[in-house]
Amino acid sequence: MENRRFFLIAIFGVLLFLTYQAWQKDHPKPLVATTPAAVSTTDEPVLADVSAATATTAANPQPAPAVAEQAPAVSSSARLHVVTDKLRLDISLAGGDLRRVELIGYPVSKAQPDIDLALISEEDPHFFIVQSGLAGSDKPLVTANTLFSSPATSYTLAEGSDSLDVPLEAVGADGLRLRKLYRFKRGSYQIELVQTLVNGSAAPVQASPYVRMQRSPVAAGPEVPFVSTFLGLGFYEQKESGGYRFRKIDFKKLNKEPLETSQTGGWLAMLQHYFIAAVIPPAGEKASYAGKPSSVKGYLGQYHGPLQAVAPAGEQSFSTGLYIGPKLQGHLDSIAPGLELTEDYGILTPIAKPLFWLLAKLHALFGNWGIAIILLTLIVKGLMYKLSEAQFRSMAKMKKFAPRITDIRERYAGDRERLNKAMMELYTKEGFNPLAGCWPLLVQFPVFIALYWVLLESVELRQASLGLWLNDLSAPDPFYVLPVLFGISMWLQQKLGGQMATMDPMQQRMMQFMPIALAAFFTFFPAGLVLYWFVSNVISIAQQWYITRKLEHETVAKEAAKK
Repeated sequence: MENRRFFLIAIFGVLLFLTYQAWQKDHPKPLVATTPAAVSTTDEPVLADVSAATATTAANPQPAPAVAEQAPAVSSSARLHVVTDKLRLDISLAGGDLRRVELIGYPVSKAQPDIDLALISEEDPHFFIVQSGLAGSDKPLVTANTLFSSPATSYTLAEGSDSLDVPLEAVGADGLRLRKLYRFKRGSYQIELVQTLVNGSAAPVQASPYVRMQRSPVAAGPEVPFVSTFLGLGFYEQKESGGYRFRKIDFKKLNKEPLETSQTGGWLAMLQHYFIAAVIPPAGEKASYAGKPSSVKGYLGQYHGPLQAVAPAGEQSFSTGLYIGPKLQGHLDSIAPGLELTEDYGILTPIAKPLFWLLAKLHALFGNWGIAIILLTLIVKGLMYKLSEAQFRSMAKMKKFAPRITDIRERYAGDRERLNKAMMELYTKEGFNPLAGCWPLLVQFPVFIALYWVLLESVELRQASLGLWLNDLSAPDPFYVLPVLFGISMWLQQKLGGQMATMDPMQQRMMQFMPIALAAFFTFFPAGLVLYWFVSNVISIAQQWYITRKLEHETVAKEAAKK
């Protein structure tokens, strides 16, 4: 096998990988059109029948079955408006549900810097709400249409305050009273949801908490063309052998294989590019989890806690953690075990994590993610220098013997067997192995692909600016400058390598077309990724030129020594 063949295979391998990433886009399932349920206009709250199974005592809690799904209340119902330093929220008084959550400081796009991204929104096509309530075993309890009241209509985290409490309350039949409390913390995307049932009746009541995330298969915010990212369910699953594992479940898979399970601990999340909404029950709690297509709209991800007994004149509180925000590196692991696994770099995570750590350190020094990418590429290429040297030495030898290789090709053009034999005799006689340039590429490829995922998946680089015309490294180059420069750099590499001289005319035409094809392909890719590939090519050209000149001097020195 000749080195030129491997070079072709490597180029096509990169193209195939990029093509695979591009065409893995999810094709959203059409949303089911439904008519929202009407909200009661009477003073008495609507308490629909939501039943759980066999009642248990608080001393031996058991998970209750999934709560029957209901259409959400109409969007025109009253809202509470909440503002913290990180979040801007709308809470519906019908059900006390989260109907809109904007992430302050994360604009929808560079073109709309004053409009923050709404990760939770009841507006189509990106429909996403978070419902919560209590299910009972023998009494109707709170549902999505239960009407709540609150002391105020708006709440703002005050200067100097570390937390903000937003209380809601509903009074139902038979002396039952339900309180909801949303607790927010300064500098945090975490939300504590406390649901309290006060039993004013003469009989015990069984209750269990639930939180339901309902969304369409459409991500919030604009997507980058030709870049495939995951959109679906994330589940921290308890293993039979002990411990936990992280599972990603595509929405399409839920159509055929819904998630229905009970376990101790864990969490459930809705994942999309850069952001996450997660339900995090108390650690050690026995809980039920479900993920499936919604009978109303989109898809569901639901947590259901254990039944607890509430004695007459008693009360019981249920606390559930929520996280609605960006997948910030180094922060999620402190919120819940395993939550950092949603920062998913795939099987190359052990390589990608250190690369991001180094990238973040460089950003801290220079305050610019574009400069950090350039410096990181320099460092990686520097560490790989010895491998690159072996690769370029092999290419230089191939270039040196290109005339003889061409002569052999022409001489045995019609006899493949004799051609291969003659080529092997040449390699043996001259003492070089065309495969010597292959192994360095194989070693470097995982590092480069890991860096690709770091640049693609890290929310810290979202809408980051290099300067000049590149004001968003997570979006394609608006003027196509980087893709063109990349194509030129790839063409220069081909010319400097000289391997095209050993190829037949068909292969030469393919190689000549490759820089144009990839440059056109890269016009759809995030500028940060193209910047990485371009800088990598420029460094490779410099290394190749230096190593080639070094080999020429070594050859001259050896010939002089023989004389």
